[in-house]
Formats: sequence, structure tokens, C-alpha cells
Amino acid sequence: MKCADLHIHSSFSDGNFMPEQIIREAKIQKLDCIAITDHDNVEFYFNSDISKNKEIEIIPAVELTTEYNSREIHILGYLIDYHDRAFLKKLEFLREKRILRIKEMIGKLNALGIEVKFEEVVDLNHNSSVTRLHLARLLLKKGLVGSIREAFVKFIGEDAPCYVGGFHFSPLEAIRLIREIKGLPVLAHPYSVDNLEEILVYLTKGGLAGIEVYYPEHNQVSTHYYEEIAQKYNLLMTGGSDFHGDCRSHIKIGSIRISYDLVLKLKGKVC
Repeated sequence: MKCADLHIHSSFSDGNFMPEQIIREAKIQKLDCIAITDHDNVEFYFNSDISKNKEIEIIPAVELTTEYNSREIHILGYLIDYHDRAFLKKLEFLREKRILRIKEMIGKLNALGIEVKFEEVVDLNHNSSVTRLHLARLLLKKGLVGSIREAFVKFIGEDAPCYVGGFHFSPLEAIRLIREIKGLPVLAHPYSVDNLEEILVYLTKGGLAGIEVYYPEHNQVSTHYYEEIAQKYNLLMTGGSDFHGDCRSHIKIGSIRISYDLVLKLKGKVC
């Protein structure tokens, strides 16, 4: 049976694998289809290794970070027209926001007596999107925390003292942007969303097309719940590993794989 992993991050945002490594690993895991969902970045799809690949279907995608009631909500966009100039300009703006955000977080860390510099974060990211994961990796590298998880819980997670929001980009704006480039907007990792059904009412009215049902943090009970939610709100179901390479060492490309039938349903909904 054909299968897919529709949530993978590359080195063009906060993943550790280069394009050729991702494709190679996807082949080893016998995946038929993958989607690279880098944060506010589609540079992966302009990489020459993509054009060389003939064995695995790669669906153009992106993951956009938004804010609603001062909480982060991530919106995945699938089957997007990543060549669209207005879209690329918006991504550039969002990446600039990310840089300002990381600098503010570093300022808060410095105020706590934790010596880190923005240049050190940049040294860990030679490509485009700077994320909190890069900062967490730096804290780990300098021995200031014992794990990536500790960095988020203790310092830079949403309820931690050095967290900074400030994206000023709403989920509805992200949905609209994805729709404008002929893509399908999907709510990422719903386990992390407070007041899920209340937010789904809001988002489905704005054009949300799907929900990420199959995800590493979803156990059998919660997965069944999200399947029911998808049916209740007439949403497409997607899923994937959310592979980054190091932040959750037990997560591999293909750790979560979905039936290719769900990919066909996505394709069937494209405008």
C-alpha cells in the first residue's frame, strides 16, 4: 500500500537534513510521497536535488506560524504555488519578524544572566528561517540546558520567561494566503491548540481545509478523537512525523505515515 509523510522539516528552516539526505532517507523508509513543510520558507523546492529525484513524489508545502489570543497556531499549506511572487515576499517579511523575535528572546535571556549572542544562533543556521529550535540548540550546545525540551520548558516555550510572540499574523491571514496560491490550509498538531473546537469554528468559516490527525504526540485515543473532529467539521485528514532531526531523537522520517488515499483526497480538493 502506498504511503506518505506530509510533515518534514529541512535545513532550510530548523531541520538538520539537507534535501538530498531527506530524499535518501525517504527512499530507505519506502515512502511514496513526502511534503517538506519548512517554517515560512519554500527554498527546499528551488533546490537542484528536487529536480533530480524521480522516485518519490514531493508535494510542495509550507508551515506558517500565526497568533490567536496570544497563542501560537501553526497552519500547514499543501499543494501550494510556491513560485508566486507576492507569497515569496510575505515569507520574507515573516522571516524578518522571526529574526526580531529571536533577538528579543536573547535580550530576555541576557537579562537573566545567560550569555548568548544572536551571531551564535546564526552560526547554527546557514540558510533562511531562524526559529526557536535554533536558539534551543545553542543553549544545549553551550551546556546551559540538558536537552532541547528543557530549553523550551525552562526558557523559550510559550509559558516560559523568555518567550516572545509578536508575529502579528493571524490564522485567517495564513489561510487566506494559502488559498490565494491555490493551496489547501491545514491545522497543524491540534494537540497543542487550546479550545480546539472553538478555534475550528472560527477557522473553518475562514476556509480551513483540513486537520493534522496523525502525529507523533497523538496516541490512539486522541487520534480517534481528531478523526471524529475531522468528520464533524468536514475537514480533510493529514499526518506526518514533524521530523527535524534532533529535537525528538525517536522521531524519524516516516515514523508517522498515512495512506496515500488521504493524499489523493487532498489533491481532489485543490481549486
